[in-house]
Amino acid sequence: MRALNQVIAVTALNIRNLPRRVATSFVAVVGVAAVVLVFAAVMSMAKGFERTMTLAGAVDTAVIIRAGSTSEMASGLSSDQVQVIETAPGILRDERGPVVSPELFVIVDIALKSTGTGANVPFRGVGTRAFDVRDATRLVAGRMFEPGKNELIVGRAAQSEFAGLDLGATIRFGRTDWQVVGVFEAGGGVAESELWTDIRVLQGAYRRGNSFQTVRARLAGADAVDELSDMLQDDPRIDVDVFTEREFYSTQAQGTATFIRVLGYPITFLMAVGAVFGALNSMYSSVSTRGKEIATLRALGFGPVSVLISTIIESTLLALVGGLIGAALAFVAFNGFTVSTLSSSSFSQVVFDFAVTPDLVVQGITVALVIGLIGGFLPALRAARLPVALALREL
Repeated sequence: MRALNQVIAVTALNIRNLPRRVATSFVAVVGVAAVVLVFAAVMSMAKGFERTMTLAGAVDTAVIIRAGSTSEMASGLSSDQVQVIETAPGILRDERGPVVSPELFVIVDIALKSTGTGANVPFRGVGTRAFDVRDATRLVAGRMFEPGKNELIVGRAAQSEFAGLDLGATIRFGRTDWQVVGVFEAGGGVAESELWTDIRVLQGAYRRGNSFQTVRARLAGADAVDELSDMLQDDPRIDVDVFTEREFYSTQAQGTATFIRVLGYPITFLMAVGAVFGALNSMYSSVSTRGKEIATLRALGFGPVSVLISTIIESTLLALVGGLIGAALAFVAFNGFTVSTLSSSSFSQVVFDFAVTPDLVVQGITVALVIGLIGGFLPALRAARLPVALALREL
């Protein structure tokens, strides 16, 4: 208890004396805040991209692509294979038949509103049951495209990010003009970055014959995916891989999210090194200006351990303040900020929002505390080893 009381007393004295060291303390706080701000900003980009991809994924919807395909772009299915899938067990059926949407996926070039530069935008041909196989997808403006016509509906995020997609506008891809007749939402998922049209019209416009790339199917139950997969893998007429939507989009998100993190961690590390030196400078200055004060405490019976721990606590508290400021700035500046990036799996733009989540805030503050501990240790060691007699002679 005596040692604890000493630590509390010396720490309280250190904190009361902070106004005497405003400049050096401010440098340390700003350095740590900058590290946490950059860390949270970069990681929130990866987190937001993953969230947008996984929001599109349901466990009761299957995505069926050609075996071995790494993405929809690499897949290919014939009309006969689609018919095999539609009759497979495990697929939900209603009065209209199997809840299935055969789809085609192409890339078109559209200018970004922010820069005017071209971007790869996903253009998807869908079946009449595209909305039935996707959760939380609904028209929010205009109407559905009419089968057989060069009409399209656009995702809410795509409309906000790319030029020429206003309701009623006509946009040209290749030699074909398309009219925007509706806008849809998909619960913030990746589908909101896409354009949709009648699959038969898209097949004709891009000379794809009667081919498809993906089949989405609503499952009869969450566990029906195994039954569907086993049946299709045993059928010699077809060679496909079956995923739940959640599995499929989680896999598709990994490449881009990992790339963002690979860039983010080294940047954070380099900035953290600079912040550690800032903390070292602040704490060495603190120890230097308080040499007589520390010597007096030691002469009064305060042990070196209490001086060491209190100095580390001071450094950690400064880092904590910096971490909280950095996290707050990151949340205000970046959370919900909308951008688009190229997906490494589909080579098309995905529109998403930065997500400064609670776990990122915790990670950022943890980084701040580590900086404070490292930056305070050597100055604390110096304070604990300060020769009492030498310091007292200067009084």
